[in-house]
Amino acid sequence: MLTLVVFILIALIAIFVVVYRKASGQNLYKYVAENTQFIYDRFAPYTYKSIREKIKDLGQDYTLHQYIMQAIGFAIGAAVITYLYFYNLLISIIYALAAVAVIPYLNYLRCKRLYSEFIFEQIQVYTSNTIMEFATTQSFVKAIEGVYNSGILEDPVKTDVKVMIDMAYENGTIDQSLTFMSTKYDFYIVKNMHYLFLQITNEGAKDTAESLENMSQDIDTLVEGVYRDRIDRATFHKKFLQFGVILYFMCMLLQFMLGPEKWDALLDIWYVQILVHAILIVNSYFLLRGEKYYNENVGAE
Repeated sequence: MLTLVVFILIALIAIFVVVYRKASGQNLYKYVAENTQFIYDRFAPYTYKSIREKIKDLGQDYTLHQYIMQAIGFAIGAAVITYLYFYNLLISIIYALAAVAVIPYLNYLRCKRLYSEFIFEQIQVYTSNTIMEFATTQSFVKAIEGVYNSGILEDPVKTDVKVMIDMAYENGTIDQSLTFMSTKYDFYIVKNMHYLFLQITNEGAKDTAESLENMSQDIDTLVEGVYRDRIDRATFHKKFLQFGVILYFMCMLLQFMLGPEKWDALLDIWYVQILVHAILIVNSYFLLRGEKYYNENVGAE
């Protein structure tokens, strides 16, 4: 078995060297970076590409060095844990490769969370400043024009506000503009603010100061709740990961209780091996589901 593993490792190294040598004139770091980017551009979904570009613009994307260190950490962690389970180098290599393969999915989840948080912050800016502008101009179109021209918004919200302005002038009414924005950004504060402005415009309310003040307070309360929720979720997420990692060591505790010889004897039984693999896979699935929940349910509403 050890001879076979060594042969596979040598073959993999040989294949990599041959492929690398064909890319003459390039250093290893640049070669890996360019080929990783090619694979990403070829297979990543379009929506993910656009989200990741925005995360890059915000300076929140990992650097290539950070990605490489993450891959090394995942590979070493998976290899060490599985080797202590099975004492089999080939199985450890397979699990290490599987762990590295999960990294793009984790990055996808992380980018979606950061993008959702960015959009919510932009919506907060849009609604708060529109209310303040409306208090001065008493015109919804003039209010969003003021917000747009102030330069405080960023794309894609900034572009969509411009679409709202153009639609309002083209149609001579704000109805379509409000519907467009409320549909694209399905937030409680957006819909409520638009409904308030629509009511004011259609019914010609005389005193809007109190309504606008109440709406502004609602936005502040919601934003405070969202940021408090983020702190609580980050704390829970850290504890969740710690608990998930500890679960990986439960079988090692069993090994310690039984002793190495009895554990080796158990691993010789095929259904015990399947059970141990199942424990690893289920625990990993548990961690991935937790990551998915943490990154997708950001608590913006």
